[in-house]
Amino acid sequence: MSAHQIASHRILVLGAGYAGLAAAGRLCKSRGAQITVVDSRAEMVERVRLHQLAAGQTIERRDLRTMLERKGAHFVRGRVAAIDTAAQEVSLSDGSVLGYDTLVYTLGSAADVDSVAGVREYAHPVATLENIAALPPLRGRVAVVGAGATGIETAAELAESHPELPVALVSSERPGFWLSDRAQRHIAATLERLGVEVHAGAKVVEVAADGVRLAGGGRIEAETVLWTTGFTTSDLAARAGLAVDARGRVLVDATLRTSDPHVYAAGDCAAIAGPGGRELRMACATALPTGSHAARAALARMRGAEPDELRFRYLLQCISLGRRDAVVQFVRADDAPTPRALTGRPAAVVKEMIVRGAAMQARP
Repeated sequence: MSAHQIASHRILVLGAGYAGLAAAGRLCKSRGAQITVVDSRAEMVERVRLHQLAAGQTIERRDLRTMLERKGAHFVRGRVAAIDTAAQEVSLSDGSVLGYDTLVYTLGSAADVDSVAGVREYAHPVATLENIAALPPLRGRVAVVGAGATGIETAAELAESHPELPVALVSSERPGFWLSDRAQRHIAATLERLGVEVHAGAKVVEVAADGVRLAGGGRIEAETVLWTTGFTTSDLAARAGLAVDARGRVLVDATLRTSDPHVYAAGDCAAIAGPGGRELRMACATALPTGSHAARAALARMRGAEPDELRFRYLLQCISLGRRDAVVQFVRADDAPTPRALTGRPAAVVKEMIVRGAAMQARP
């Protein structure tokens, strides 16, 4: 591709979360192409801090237009309505249309509110800024459903920030069940210290106005139900004709190119093979490097070169337990836990450093 063709090459990034901003940052470092980023929000909010926001804390927000345009990218605030891969166009909900030569698809994930009865009507997800903004004032018992990282962090943060609130953590599994024994023991002890009522082995089959119903007929009463289990992705990719998996995530090759040669995908919305053949989990730890790699691959092909395949390995997992405690689990390349785990105040310091580092990496 000639210098003139590169200068007129249009790269469109859909989504300004961790993966989209990492892609945009990498693209902005390359000269020539016209870069446009689309997002429905005006601000970048650190998703890994949403449990803090749910507990009433203040977290930093960054204006996307300012962040992107000072680096040479154009920002369009809008909601994507459709992708026409044949015409290489993206339609927004306001009727405007954006053309592209290369598309980087990083629309992330959202809470699954339809697979369990009553979630959409009565539960409050902890997955997006809009979810948190819709939270009612917390009162009475709060039931946090899901003992994954988000559920554990949300329950601990609420219990520490609002000791007057009875907080229950409800899940079919033990909190941190996928971690080492040391990490699990510390999580259990910390939740007990914070006064969190843990209901392990309790599978929620329905959410009602007064709490949750369990498999086997039991129930847990709660004035507020926070939903932290189950994620879904947009059907935009499937409607556009891109190959997707059973969960709707875009299928990509080792360079993160999709079934359409002009489209790349990264982050939560993509099904990406990792070490040992295991798919990469949804996390900022995977969104940042995959977003950056998708951009590098697109730039390489724009210049007529064959891009490298994604090389990725896991190092650790971090779970905060309030502001003064945490678990840092060391893992193997394929994300399997080792016996080593850092806990307590030192782990909280490490966790905070990693979260701040992720935010800095996401800045173009």
